[in-house]
Amino acid sequence: MALLKVKFNQKKRVKLAQGLWLMNWFSVFAGIIVFSMGLFLKIELRKRSEVMDNSESHFVPNSLILMGILSCAFNGFAGKICYDSLDPAKFAKWKPLLKPYLALCFFFNILIFFVALICFLMRGSLESTLAQGLKNSMKFYRDTDTPGRCFMKKTIDMLQIEFKCCGNNGFKDWFEIQWISNRYLDFSSKEVKDRIKSNVDGRYLVDGVPFSCCNPSSPRPCIQYQVTNNSAHYSYDYQTEELNLWGRGCREALLHYYSSMMSSMGAVVLLVWLFEMSVMVGLRLLHTSLESITNPEDPECESEGWILENSLKDTLKSALESLKKIGKFNQVEAGAEGAEGEEAGKTPTITTVS
Repeated sequence: MALLKVKFNQKKRVKLAQGLWLMNWFSVFAGIIVFSMGLFLKIELRKRSEVMDNSESHFVPNSLILMGILSCAFNGFAGKICYDSLDPAKFAKWKPLLKPYLALCFFFNILIFFVALICFLMRGSLESTLAQGLKNSMKFYRDTDTPGRCFMKKTIDMLQIEFKCCGNNGFKDWFEIQWISNRYLDFSSKEVKDRIKSNVDGRYLVDGVPFSCCNPSSPRPCIQYQVTNNSAHYSYDYQTEELNLWGRGCREALLHYYSSMMSSMGAVVLLVWLFEMSVMVGLRLLHTSLESITNPEDPECESEGWILENSLKDTLKSALESLKKIGKFNQVEAGAEGAEGEEAGKTPTITTVS
C-alpha cells in the first residue's frame, strides 16, 4: 500500500504546481538568508581570529555558506520544473531527471539538518579554541615592538572594552604573565629588580591589570595596580569590596556572544529544513500524480500521487535486498578476477620426448 496516497484532478495538480513554484522561490530567498548568515558569522570570527587557537570554528560559517548556495541552486531548478509541469509537452523532458533529483534533495535535506545540529553543538569546540587562543594572545600583549605582534595590545584592549571583560577566565590571569614591556621598566629600581629576581623565569609580575579592564560605571577611580594590597588604597578591602574591574573573563563573554549567535542561526536553519522538507514532499506528490495519469491525451482525468509507492516497511526491505544483491555481485566479480589471476599464474608443463 502506497504511503500518503492522494487523489488529484487537473485543478488540484495545477494548484499544487503553482504553490510549489511559489514555495521554491521562497526557498531561494531562504537560501540567500542562510548564505548571508554564514558570511556574517565568518566575518565576525575573522575579526577575533588573533584570539582563537585554530580555524575549526570556521566549519559552521563555511557550511552555512555552502548550504545557502546549494539551496538557491536546488530550489531554482525545482521552480523551473514546477513551472514547466503546467505544460505536458515541456514537462516530458524533466521526467527522467525527477527521480535522481528527488534523491539529491533527500540527501541535501539531511545535510541541512546536520548543519543545524552543528550550530547548536559547536559550543565545546569553540570554548577550547577561545581558551587557548586568549591565553596565547595575552602573552604577546607587551610585544608592541615585535613585528607581527605589535597590534596585539590594541586587539586585547579593544576586546576587553567592547565585551566588558578582563583576562581569559578573570582579571587574575594578568597576575600570571608579564604584560608590561621591558622598555617601560626602570631596571635601576630596587622594586623592579626584586620582582624580577623573585620569579624563576625572570619575569616582571605585578598584581595589576591593563587599563581596559576598568569598569567606567564604578563611582570609585579605577584601581588597576596593587589590586590585592588593601593597605595601598584608602578604605579598600580586596576580599569584601566589589572591585571596579570587569568581573567576567573574555572567554566567557566571547563564548556567550558566538554561542547565542550560532544558536539563533541554528534555529533559522532548522526552519529552513522544515520548509525544504515540505517542498520535497510536495514535489514528490506532483511527480507521481503526473506520472500516474492513465490517459495523457485527456488532461482532465484524475490521477493519484504518493510519497512512497509501497509502505515504509516494504520500501526499507526492498532497499536492503538491493544492497545485498550489489554486495553479492561485487563478491562474485572479485572471485572471478581472483580465479582468472590464478589461471594466468599457472604455467603449462612441457614434456620433451627424445
